[in-house]
Amino acid sequence: MSSQRDVVQPSRIAVWSITLFTPAGEAESILGDLLEEFSHLASKSGVAFARCWYWRQTVKTAAAVVGGFLLRWFVSRLSDPAIKGAIESLLDRHWVYGHDPHAYVFWLTSSMLIVRLIANTLVGGFVAVVAKGREMTATMTLGLVGDVLAIHASLLTVAKTGDHGVLWTLPHTFAFSIAIVVAGAIVRTRRSGTTTRPSAT
Repeated sequence: MSSQRDVVQPSRIAVWSITLFTPAGEAESILGDLLEEFSHLASKSGVAFARCWYWRQTVKTAAAVVGGFLLRWFVSRLSDPAIKGAIESLLDRHWVYGHDPHAYVFWLTSSMLIVRLIANTLVGGFVAVVAKGREMTATMTLGLVGDVLAIHASLLTVAKTGDHGVLWTLPHTFAFSIAIVVAGAIVRTRRSGTTTRPSAT
């Protein structure tokens, strides 16, 4: 009896992988939905087909998060110097520093933050589009990974240098993560609206 039950269960590694890339509050619900679909597919098309389907869902979720993380890193690391140079050039053209150095610093930092907020929103939207059906899981995980890495890096910097000023960058990181999740919610809402919109008669 127990061996029969084991046959109709998805791979434990696949289940663990889904749990790894799913926020704790959503894990039980998502795993329940996947198990229900898995059982349906196993009875309809066979256990091998259902297990392949389950692995595709696992890989899709993991790939969206890992790809989103790499895209976020790529956008922030490679685009920051170019964006900063363009903003500095614009401010220099209008002699902002010569008139008011404080305004120069304000406009430079504020412009960079706005551009990075927009870039993270676009990254979140892209990840949500790729992770069709798992928009919130992928974007929330991506945001949480970014936050954890930023907190870890900040604490290491404080421990090495004793400079607590770096902690003031964390609210910006949290705002970028929120932008990613909001983009995921927008994509999910638009998809839900498209699929549930009543047809015209």
